[in-house]
Amino acid sequence: MNIFSILYPEGYERPGYEPLQSPEIFPDLNLDQIVQRITAYKAPYHLNSVFYMPLKEIDPIYYRQEIMQNLEHTQCAAVFRAFAQSMKAMREHLSRLDKMYYPYQQKAWFLDAVKLYKDAVEELRQNLRGCQWTAKGLLAFQDYVENYVASASYETLCTDTEKMKQELAEVRYSLRIKGNHVDVRPYSEEKDYSEEVRQTFEKFRQGAAKSYLVRFSQGPDLNQLEARILERVAQLYPDVFGNLDQYCIKHQDYVDETLAVFDREIQFYLATLEFIEPLRQKGLPLCYPVLSVSRKTLSVQDAFDVALASKLCEEQAEVVSNDVLLKGPERVLIVTGPNQGGKTTFSRMIGQLEYLASLGCPVPGRNARLFLWDKILTHFGKREQTQSLRGKLQDDLVRIRDILSEATGNSLIILNEIFTSTTLQDASFLSYRILQRIIDQDALCVWVTFIDELASFSEKTVSVVASSVAGHPALRTYKLVRRPPDGLAYALAIAEKHHVTYRWLKERIL
Repeated sequence: MNIFSILYPEGYERPGYEPLQSPEIFPDLNLDQIVQRITAYKAPYHLNSVFYMPLKEIDPIYYRQEIMQNLEHTQCAAVFRAFAQSMKAMREHLSRLDKMYYPYQQKAWFLDAVKLYKDAVEELRQNLRGCQWTAKGLLAFQDYVENYVASASYETLCTDTEKMKQELAEVRYSLRIKGNHVDVRPYSEEKDYSEEVRQTFEKFRQGAAKSYLVRFSQGPDLNQLEARILERVAQLYPDVFGNLDQYCIKHQDYVDETLAVFDREIQFYLATLEFIEPLRQKGLPLCYPVLSVSRKTLSVQDAFDVALASKLCEEQAEVVSNDVLLKGPERVLIVTGPNQGGKTTFSRMIGQLEYLASLGCPVPGRNARLFLWDKILTHFGKREQTQSLRGKLQDDLVRIRDILSEATGNSLIILNEIFTSTTLQDASFLSYRILQRIIDQDALCVWVTFIDELASFSEKTVSVVASSVAGHPALRTYKLVRRPPDGLAYALAIAEKHHVTYRWLKERIL
């Protein structure tokens, strides 16, 4: 059965399974932090796996972008938040059935859950009519809801539910309590003498009297006495309770599968918009990128690291943005400059831009034009693993070999300060060989390195330098600009390694 999806347009082959583990690149790019923050309050929907599955075609990405843009309007998003709350209430109602011991109590609660579902669907249809959609996915969903409500199966569900509730509402019985004996009888229009008794004894009232009334529990649980009374009532009205038995069997799968899938999938959009709203309130720009599978262009203005920005906004700290540009024959960004200058953050930012774009999400920055990759491959520094019996250099070489073997001309490779454990001569030799392989493959690459000479390797390499405050080289601006390297990257790397930089010397003196 082909189920309508708000995540995948018709004709797009949706994944046959949802991965439980995040992609390997997530920790390197801090995407794990981003997804954790987005899904933190949506645990029941298990949204993580949706973020683990980037799209490989442009049409489904634009399908999601249209929906996301429509839902940025508060009224439109409120429609689905209200539906989600109603469906949540229904599920919570159903969840209590397993904790109930008495069959007819379970069936009564099941009937109430169906009523909650029916009300949720009708409210959804009414609210959808009040919205002006432009996204194809939302228009298609509105049509689906209209057709579903008009369907014979839904009309039967509504008719049976109302009829069943009416039959139960007409059940009347009386109780005769004498000592420890309770007699359940059909209601025979016995007269209610409570008012006459009250009036008779009113003249004897001498102020407030102690009340001996017993308040019945309003919760879902029945005690044994209540359960036995319910059993006797069912015996008095076998036709009504027989109909209830048949109703529960007939409508045991009453929730429409498409609506159940939609209830979960729409949370992908709502959770994402809730996550980025604080960023927008701080004045940070986010946009929907234009994507291409043929032009290998990276162009974004005022981009920033989303994971870092989310934390800084909570701390009321400033977020520094940067521009990114690769155009024409350019394929490789060579990022150099002093340590703690924002180079690694810059490389992560580009990875986040490309990955979030492949999900159909807004990306950090303005006027983004991006290339739709087939793979993102990363190499960030890791601690030596003693169990591997490999040194740092060997580990770097093994990981680089795996990356180059897996990469294609449509891949994005992000390398962060590799070969720092060897000499400049060896690091340069190895880096030149690797860079040549990347250029021969025509892959896109962001390479954070201390080897300045890589920036002038060919017309396909572009230099980006982390800048410092003019006249104060120890103060970082965290701005990265396109300009030739200053030749100090390796010297700074060596100084940092031996703890003789300005920062280290200052700590020793003080």
